[in-house]
Amino acid sequence: MKIHEYQAKQILKKYQVAVPQGEVAFTPAEVRKIAADFGRTVVIKAQIHAGGRGKGGGVKLAHSPDEAEKIAEKMLGMQLITHQTGPEGKKVRKVLVEEGLEIERELYAGIVLDRSKSQFVFMASTEGGVEIEKVAATTPERIIKEYVDNSLGLQPYQCRRLAFGLGLTGNQFKNGVSFLASLYQAFWQSDASLAEINPLVVTKAGAVLALDAKMNIDDNALFRHPEIMAMRDRDEEEPLEVEASKYNLNYIKLDGQVGCMVNGAGLAMATMDLIKLAGSEPANFLDVGGGASVETVANGFRILISDKNVKAVLINIFGGIVRCDRVARGVIEAVQQVGVKVPIVVRLAGTNAEEAATLLQKSPIKFHVATDFGDAARKIVQAIHG
Repeated sequence: MKIHEYQAKQILKKYQVAVPQGEVAFTPAEVRKIAADFGRTVVIKAQIHAGGRGKGGGVKLAHSPDEAEKIAEKMLGMQLITHQTGPEGKKVRKVLVEEGLEIERELYAGIVLDRSKSQFVFMASTEGGVEIEKVAATTPERIIKEYVDNSLGLQPYQCRRLAFGLGLTGNQFKNGVSFLASLYQAFWQSDASLAEINPLVVTKAGAVLALDAKMNIDDNALFRHPEIMAMRDRDEEEPLEVEASKYNLNYIKLDGQVGCMVNGAGLAMATMDLIKLAGSEPANFLDVGGGASVETVANGFRILISDKNVKAVLINIFGGIVRCDRVARGVIEAVQQVGVKVPIVVRLAGTNAEEAATLLQKSPIKFHVATDFGDAARKIVQAIHG
């Protein structure tokens, strides 16, 4: 689950991670009041679930309450477009107003799971304020990495090594070590899957603070954190994905034309690959799970065809846990309930696959029954392009 910058900083403060003073605001009048309370230069930052806000006009300096209010009038309600939002952008509904700082250096710190090693990796770089992917591609030697032992956690010597690598000295070094240790605790205790501070700034007074903060929380651990679950902002999420979550469907919207309904994440990924190889693009990732009941299939269909880009539906089910003939009956009933008007290609393999094919062929609905995986991909492309 993604959360906003101001929410990430609330979590960080709980674990004594240094962040600038700031408050979230929903109206220009609130922005003016906060700026007046600070009595100095403030930064106004649009709160959306996307990076690159500065380049898109979502981060502005204000030197007076009047200027802060005028900036907020333009920013609140705007459709902010960044390289992560796509051309449609995201509507700005709230802003974070923070104190201005005298910045001496901009650094980078981040923690993520390295799946190849099954360990968390703490990364730091002197190249702050730049996308870490670009640093990794152009100057990978400037990224310092410390792998965290799963049984021991981040050790003090690793924090010192990271701080040395960032070129911190004196009070900066002491503050930096404390910051990095606290950041890991916030990451670990919150069951985060990502914690990224970019930039991590050093002020002229020697303070080390998280000027920006991004955190993603592991969905599977949210039951342990009701206070974080309450931070979920559905306005920032794809409406169809929100709808799918109500029925425990694993759905992710994409930009293609082929609606995919598959049981099993691995098979779903393979189905998407084969659609691309056949010459089209998947409109979604949808894993209906091992059961694939009538209700599940019906809800899946309804969500699939709610996407106006879907021109055809490909059902690719392997009957292992559930028999193919039962899936076929569910598909027929679901299509009759929902009233799908686009071509439907069905490939069922596994237990009772032949019986399932017979049911589909004899049904009043015109299904395109595929004999194998490759045939299904070819037929779905033919159904769209003729």
